[in-house]
Amino acid sequence: MGGQLLAPEEAQPDDVVLAWEGADLLAVRLPQLSESLDHILAALERGHGRPLAELDRKAKQSVVRTLEARGAFAVRHGVETVATALGVSRFTVYNYLNYADEQRAEARRGAQRPASDG
Repeated sequence: MGGQLLAPEEAQPDDVVLAWEGADLLAVRLPQLSESLDHILAALERGHGRPLAELDRKAKQSVVRTLEARGAFAVRHGVETVATALGVSRFTVYNYLNYADEQRAEARRGAQRPASDG
């Protein structure tokens, strides 16, 4: 995620101080969300073993679902950043998001159907 480790005395109000048995051991400064998105994209690229832009459509849709679950699209310019990384347009990213919504809705409808006794 790109966090930074600090001595506890260097901690600022937004940092997370970690303690063990009552003693402050270290502080963690979390990056801004936009920086985290870059780290998440880099991790996904490493996981796929190649640039995200080289993935097929189905894999790109999976990446978008993963990023949505991690809150990537709550970040300002998140859609644009993801579109650039995937080598697609913003419109395509929105289509992938809509497709994921449709899949979830279909799964909910399927789960609500009573089982047949046949």
